[in-house]
Amino acid sequence: MFNHSMRAIEIHTKALVLTKRPTPNPGAHQVLIKVAAAGINRPDIMQSKGLYPAPNGASDIPGLEVSGTIIATGADVTNLHPGDLICALVTGGGYAEYCLATASHCLPIPQGLSLIQGAAIPEAFFTVWSNVFDRAKLLPNETLLVHGGTSGIGTTAIQLAKAFHSKVFITAGSEAKCQFCLHLGADAAINYQKLDFVTEISRLTENQGVNVILDMVGGDYLPRNINCMTDDARLVQIAIQNGGKTKVDLLPIMLKRLILTGSTLRARDDAFKTQIAQNLYKKVWPLLSTGQIKPVVHSTFSLNDAAKAHELMESSQHIGKIILEVNNI
Repeated sequence: MFNHSMRAIEIHTKALVLTKRPTPNPGAHQVLIKVAAAGINRPDIMQSKGLYPAPNGASDIPGLEVSGTIIATGADVTNLHPGDLICALVTGGGYAEYCLATASHCLPIPQGLSLIQGAAIPEAFFTVWSNVFDRAKLLPNETLLVHGGTSGIGTTAIQLAKAFHSKVFITAGSEAKCQFCLHLGADAAINYQKLDFVTEISRLTENQGVNVILDMVGGDYLPRNINCMTDDARLVQIAIQNGGKTKVDLLPIMLKRLILTGSTLRARDDAFKTQIAQNLYKKVWPLLSTGQIKPVVHSTFSLNDAAKAHELMESSQHIGKIILEVNNI
């Protein structure tokens, strides 16, 4: 049993405050991780503003992904051991020196990657695999459109789709961001500040449209996305930064046999996330370990500077992931 305290970030009236908390103890199917680094994600920003409370049973400490060293395991955990270096998807608790994780949501740090890079993997890779490949069933030679190409999700989606032989178009808000995505492997990059992406997709696909869209914007993007879709195309909504409501013409959905779907990952049950972890380990970890793909890290902040890290994410000036360094690595 651990009875010493740990440093952790709490949310106090929409502000992030460094405080002391008791170190948690793992349940039967959990491990306790000494956190080296934690990734920052949009849900953390929303939670800090009081817009996205933690699910029932989850820690109220923000942080949905960590990397670090296992220091204790629950009674029923047999495949992980103290000293193992892992990254993990968690339902909360990442912005702290120690964090609990479900053992089956932990994966080894891929060969050749640092613990900082490891913390940039879980949320984006679990989300992209679940939505682009499991839900939307992107196939080789199909075309994927990603809105927000330089986000953690976007940089991951570009690399994974290209690794599995699909074509990728992205939208981004500056020429520099577009150039970065092209360098990362995107087949085309559309600066939405200067160009209408519907017109550009029509031009790029010779009026055919794309097969799959991964969208984090929502709102008025939905009818425009429908205009970008070819017959039997699939749209997956994973966030609604422009809001959750818009007007839609149902006729093109019927005529083109479109599938409009969406998901959130955080509240899904352990078994669902375990299946994603197993798929990633089998199909994606070899690509990470050989360097064919790698997480894109923009910058790191100390745990004390979590508020500054959130400010950077809200500014949207970053490319890739923003990471908190928690314990000395």
